[in-house]
Amino acid sequence: MADEDVTPDITADVVGLIAAITRRYVAEAQAAATPHGLTAMQAKALRAARTPVPMRRIAEVLQSEPSNVTPIVDRLAEYGLLERRPNPADRRGKLVAATEAGLAVIADLTERMPFAADPLAALTDDQRQTLRDLLKRVVES
Repeated sequence: MADEDVTPDITADVVGLIAAITRRYVAEAQAAATPHGLTAMQAKALRAARTPVPMRRIAEVLQSEPSNVTPIVDRLAEYGLLERRPNPADRRGKLVAATEAGLAVIADLTERMPFAADPLAALTDDQRQTLRDLLKRVVES
């Protein structure tokens, strides 16, 4: 069998596996978030702020524009899970950080979502780096 006969099957397998990882990640994240009255995106934003970070960092984690993250952070602040703090490195900027209540929710989320917390746990550091490099190559092509 020629390589061109095998390639579509492998491509379909890889795309299917990426989709399966995404579905599992989203389902587990939503199941963990629901008992706290959160959406999966809110849970992801909260986890991104376990240490004080600029809003743009949360936007990067959510793969979103910072302006789209503001309502998510606002809602988490209303719930008492996040707070805005002055940024000592930038007088005009603010940092977003989990409150004590937020840290407790983060701990519970992490416990409830072992796959979503680290979907690559079964891989070594070298394997993770190789996978990252290969996926970057695909995205950048």
